[in-house]
Amino acid sequence: MKWIKIIFCLVLIQIFCNAALFAQQRKKINFDDNWKFAFGNANDPAKDFNYSIATIFAKTGAAQKTAIDPKFNDSSWRKLSLPHDWAVELPFANSPSFDVQSHGYKPVGGDYPETSIGWYRKKFTVARSDSGQRFQIQFDGVYRDASFWINGFYLGNNKSGYVGVSYDISNYLHYGGENTLVVRADATQYEGWFYEGAGIYRHVWLNQYNPVHLDENPVFVYTDVQKDGAIVYIETSVQNESYTTSAIAVSAIITDRDGHKIGETVAKNISLAVNEKTTVKQSVKITKDRLRSLEDP
Repeated sequence: MKWIKIIFCLVLIQIFCNAALFAQQRKKINFDDNWKFAFGNANDPAKDFNYSIATIFAKTGAAQKTAIDPKFNDSSWRKLSLPHDWAVELPFANSPSFDVQSHGYKPVGGDYPETSIGWYRKKFTVARSDSGQRFQIQFDGVYRDASFWINGFYLGNNKSGYVGVSYDISNYLHYGGENTLVVRADATQYEGWFYEGAGIYRHVWLNQYNPVHLDENPVFVYTDVQKDGAIVYIETSVQNESYTTSAIAVSAIITDRDGHKIGETVAKNISLAVNEKTTVKQSVKITKDRLRSLEDP
């Protein structure tokens, strides 16, 4: 029986897996270092490393002679660490274009194709012994219209510069070998009237976890405050991406802001079939609740 235990604070919500199997293998690895960067071109595919719409839909491995190809030579590209905003590095441009105004009067937008496309590449390795784990790449923010590839496999596209995106890359990795992550950010369009920047301007993470795990953004908590205390309702999403049916137990503990336990659910035993995802609903009665306020936040 595997155990998934979730601890909540009335102010801060903390999620962790109690069993040694889960606790030792759940990792959030910072992926900000050792990137390569180069400008593409919004108008000329030859200057955009031969990128075209057809490249996205080409068979995997057919994007040769492009920056998507893992064998592409990026030795001349600039080395940098994230977060990175290439717009803030550019000189000011005196232009009536709203594209330019929304980028702080920097030469980014439809009138400046040579500084509106940015390419990022990163090489990394994953131990062969971790091939039984699941791996997810998480981008907290890329401005904007970003496309993603791993080892030449197209992962997807995220139009918004303000909504993060993540992809499961477990099945595309070369365990024990070199992997290549590629991002193309297109900042020719704007989303707001304020300064918006350009590039991978927030952190990137490699998440590693057990095949039986909490789902992404797994917990929804809401409360019913009553005269004699409060009832805290907890909904937890769990998923089984292993090759066998798995029996797990889900429980939750509520602590105060100092870490003292003030409530705990009864563990709920469930069985998850292969590739099954479900939501476990539980509740806890709190009799010594301490409601937050402006005076006592």
